[in-house]
Amino acid sequence: MTSETITLAEADPAEFAIFKKELQDAFAVAVVDEFGDLPDGPIPSDEVLDGAVESPGAVALRILCDGRKVGGAVVTIDPVTHRNSLDLFFLKVGEEGRGLGLKAWRAIEDRFPETIAWQTHTPYFEKRNIHFYVNKCGFRIIEFFNKYHSDPNNPEAQDDLPGDGDAFQFEKIMRASSSEL
Repeated sequence: MTSETITLAEADPAEFAIFKKELQDAFAVAVVDEFGDLPDGPIPSDEVLDGAVESPGAVALRILCDGRKVGGAVVTIDPVTHRNSLDLFFLKVGEEGRGLGLKAWRAIEDRFPETIAWQTHTPYFEKRNIHFYVNKCGFRIIEFFNKYHSDPNNPEAQDDLPGDGDAFQFEKIMRASSSEL
């Protein structure tokens, strides 16, 4: 781990094109590692990214390391249920492998302390993400989406993933809800 300070700032809508490009470049690394090349068009697609950023409750965040932009995240915050989702999370190419991702995730948790549970997802082939979410951040796998069991909340998501479109759904319980006490 480094002694670098990680902070978060809301992403500037005027810079969303840069934000999207950095995210797509970061996601491309795993796709190329796994499949040898990129399919036609960026992953995730511009349409998927626009939908994530523009969805109700979405908050686009810049991850800053000592004030320098090193990544980003899009979270969806539900102020009623406090069951929130991490929709997109990335470090810019070249910024990974120094503990910044874990520090950034902890900063997101700290920014939304009212959260009862977080959910996120990642493609089956993305072993680094699976390791990160399960072994570093404390998520657990709660569902496996595949051609026999599509995501009921986002059935077209498999079409945006390379390969067979398989993906894991993760959850991290932060605290019990009042109805569970």
